[in-house]
Amino acid sequence: MTAFLKPVDLFDLPRRASEEAPLAARMRPRTIDEFIGQTEIVGQGRLLRRAIQADQLSSLIFSGPPGTGKTTIAQIIANTTKAHFIAINAVLAGIKDIRDAIATAQERYRQSNQRTILFVDEVHRFNKAQQDALLPWVENGTVILIGATTENPYFEVNKALVSRSRIFQLKPLTFDDLKQVVEQALHDRTRGYGTLNIALDPDALDHLVNVANGDARSLLNALELAVKTTPPNDQGIIHLTMTIAEESIQQRAVLYDKEGDAHFDTISAFIKSLRGSDPDAAMYWLARMVYAGEDPRFLFRRMLILAGEDVGLADPNAIVVVNACATAFDRVGMPEGRYPLAQAALYLATAPKSNSVMGFFDALSAVEREREAEVPLHLRDSNRDRQGFGDGAGYLYPHSYREHWVAQQYLPSNLQGQVFYQPSEQGFEGSIRIRVQRDREAQLAALIEGIGIEMPETLTVSPANSSVDRWIARSLGQVGETLGKVRDRIFTIAQPQRHHVILDLNAGSGLLVWEAIRQVPEGGVYARVQSEKDFAALSEQMQSLPELSRPILVQALPESIPFDRIIGRNALQAEVDKADMVASLASLMTANGRVVLAESVPRAAQRLYRLADPSWVNSKLYDRWQQAEEAIYSQSADPKLNWTTQDLHSYFEQVGFEVELQTEQTQTEVYLSESLIDRWFTSNPSQLTYADHLARVLSPTELAQIQRIFSTRLTNQTVIWSSQTAWIQARKSTS
Repeated sequence: MTAFLKPVDLFDLPRRASEEAPLAARMRPRTIDEFIGQTEIVGQGRLLRRAIQADQLSSLIFSGPPGTGKTTIAQIIANTTKAHFIAINAVLAGIKDIRDAIATAQERYRQSNQRTILFVDEVHRFNKAQQDALLPWVENGTVILIGATTENPYFEVNKALVSRSRIFQLKPLTFDDLKQVVEQALHDRTRGYGTLNIALDPDALDHLVNVANGDARSLLNALELAVKTTPPNDQGIIHLTMTIAEESIQQRAVLYDKEGDAHFDTISAFIKSLRGSDPDAAMYWLARMVYAGEDPRFLFRRMLILAGEDVGLADPNAIVVVNACATAFDRVGMPEGRYPLAQAALYLATAPKSNSVMGFFDALSAVEREREAEVPLHLRDSNRDRQGFGDGAGYLYPHSYREHWVAQQYLPSNLQGQVFYQPSEQGFEGSIRIRVQRDREAQLAALIEGIGIEMPETLTVSPANSSVDRWIARSLGQVGETLGKVRDRIFTIAQPQRHHVILDLNAGSGLLVWEAIRQVPEGGVYARVQSEKDFAALSEQMQSLPELSRPILVQALPESIPFDRIIGRNALQAEVDKADMVASLASLMTANGRVVLAESVPRAAQRLYRLADPSWVNSKLYDRWQQAEEAIYSQSADPKLNWTTQDLHSYFEQVGFEVELQTEQTQTEVYLSESLIDRWFTSNPSQLTYADHLARVLSPTELAQIQRIFSTRLTNQTVIWSSQTAWIQARKSTS
């Protein structure tokens, strides 16, 4: 029998809350409710929190800086899950440890049908062979992998493992989060310093939090050092002053591994600041890299590249200055070499910018794409084959002409007229731009003189479908295209983040629900349906999704979940009391939440009488028809019709929203099929039809005459259909 693998001591000290353990280990949260920070990932309603509470975890990878809670969340999972939990550290473990863990997992499942979670700290430290050794067991479900890494998993972890895991990115803790960590440590009587009389000055607390730089572990280590090295005064109080705080955490923790993500992210920020002509940001990122010990020669190499790529001919001296500064640095070294380093950065940040040298890559693309062309005869080397083949014959020597220029062919014949270099208007390049353009125009004019251009033949093919079938397909396609545009615009305005919790107010059609699920994979989606039929339909549709990825269907507004985004299409139309509904939305939103709605405006909808030519009926009937149809849209008792866009604007403002409301008139082509017209003129017990509304004013004879117009003149016709949409974007007022 295979012996069960005993987990390493990764979590032993926190579990025992040993007095000998460091404060940071003792204060490690044990439950999800004790966890501080990362609300975007483990806050109420978020996917990870629901997965932990439901014990339905799939393979996960936590990525983020040190001290942000990666290992802590793993410990919480260990404390919560019914699965067997094995923890290893990739720095110390090897293939043998992986095999032992797999054997234990297989034995556990065989004996008690118990799953195994394998936590791998610093998972990026595993080499390719070690990561490959994990892959088949993760893939077949023998173990559920939870990895933790300070690096970008998309670069440092096996792509196959990444594709089978859900990635969660943890951010440095905020100032308020870290203050809460200190308060928790000072008041916890079991694991912290709640039994001691500690007085922490506010400025000392601020210093500790600021220098910790988002790292809870660094903060608690500094607090522990301060407490242990400060004796109580005569009153038995351990008084932690600013001086003590400065001594306990003297230098800010800088996350900067020269081969890791911080290195690449910081140099990227530096280069983008130079390119964006922001000298202040350039100085900050440069200082941050120098402070962390970056090699200045690497920085000079990157600045030399930028001088050619992003400054170019806008300031030809830029590359000269940067090269001179690099030479000066090599002569004087550090620390004085920081002066030429900063000078080079400031010169580039304040220089005019042009990336016209990128024309070279357009030319390179043409070389790769086009058939290789011969060098024009007059441009060939005349020293070798002038007598035999005439190479070089006809070449015009520019210096023999006025202004040392003459129009002649330089590109191969198949590339004549091709433009690779696009001079900018910046700096020095702006002064040569006009000359380059004029020379180019004159050269092209000279080359095409007398040359005829034959336009290619245009071929057209008629579709085989009948006109009716074609218009039906086109109309259906336009409906889908229109709805797709509405969906895309809603999400463009809403700008949801991956961790957001979204409420779809009117999810019956599913138009917004499935897109929301795609856009917030680490958050959650609540779908409000307004009928049992819609509830059953969505329930059926979502069965193919993993359980934790499914929307949560509700028929009433949830009361305990704060939503980051509330979205909907025609979500307010059926509400009898729209003002009350808007007020309810205000109570459901987070502080930075946003409501985005697209509401069709019935009062501005297409009128059917306008589809008919007035000459088709006598004028009196047309006027009565018009009055009868307009009366439909003035009914005060119908919640779908008794409102205006001004009403909606007012409802949102009354409950403290800052609201932007825009109306958009659209026109689409609609195919009037026989079945559609029949629906308009056939009574429906469950809902009043168009004919039912008209019958309130018109006689049966008049109504039959109007129906005959549609049947004989408009059936199977395509018409222009007008509609109006109100786009509503609302936020909680900050005033």
